[in-house]
Amino acid sequence: MSSVVSQIASGARTRVPRFAEAAVERARLTVVPQRALGRTQAARTPFAVLVIAMLVAGVVGLLMFNTNMQQASFHATALQNEADALSAQQQSLSMELDQLRDPQRLAVAAKKLGMVAPAQPAFIRLSDGRVLGTPAKAAPGDSVRITPLPSAKPRSIDPKPLVVRVPATTTPSVVSGNTGAASTAPTGQGGRKKIHR
Repeated sequence: MSSVVSQIASGARTRVPRFAEAAVERARLTVVPQRALGRTQAARTPFAVLVIAMLVAGVVGLLMFNTNMQQASFHATALQNEADALSAQQQSLSMELDQLRDPQRLAVAAKKLGMVAPAQPAFIRLSDGRVLGTPAKAAPGDSVRITPLPSAKPRSIDPKPLVVRVPATTTPSVVSGNTGAASTAPTGQGGRKKIHR
């Protein structure tokens, strides 16, 4: 058994120098001729053009995508504004409909048309058609007040006005104007004074 192992070890020792020599032969540097250098640059040019074209196409595609997204955003904003306006209009119409259905408003409109609510109403039972109560013709004097009377204000809020009478003075007051002082001089007619300016 030891002979087999020794044969394998000796075979490996002879193979290792052969692999090393072959690796050294392959690793030796050689001078590249000028023609070969130009050919490698020419072979790399299509690859560089392809990479640049892919970069340009990617940038253009990204810009187009960004522009499309902004247009979609503007369109969505416009649609949202339109939906808000329509929602506000619907709420306004709903409030107007509620005001038109108000019983108080209907009673005022009926009164303007000359309709009067009876003092004692009569009812018709639909199951057998029998009249419950005594029907009577309504007169304008039987109408019920629809709008309430204005409420009276308390005295603390609405006090009575206080009127003060000032006795008339016997001497006239002297008024000064814009141009200078006014002088008074007596006249002979009933104690009236004449004003000179």
